[in-house]
Amino acid sequence: MKKPETQELRTMHAMLCQAIADPTRIALLYELNDGPKNVTQLVNALSLPQGTVSRHLKTLRERYLVHTRRDGSYIHYELADSRVIDALDLMRAIKSDILARQRNLAEAVMK
Repeated sequence: MKKPETQELRTMHAMLCQAIADPTRIALLYELNDGPKNVTQLVNALSLPQGTVSRHLKTLRERYLVHTRRDGSYIHYELADSRVIDALDLMRAIKSDILARQRNLAEAVMK
């Protein structure tokens, strides 16, 4: 894949990077990776206030990372694309490698 143009970078930042720049939204995405859930289930799973969960779900929905499905009086949220979890897992692996390098460097300095 070729390098992105400036406009694509801006769009990617606006749509994706800002959407996953919050730990609550990341936690919601991981929770939804287990399957569709309604707001009450997400509130209970993450021990967060309903208003907080709803606000973050709105952001994820506006950025097309989750979509909704009505089931009677409940609205269920689900991942729009499971590849977002792959991307988050990759970032976690990179973070883990960075921390390991930092630890190794600190240990080498302490010797």
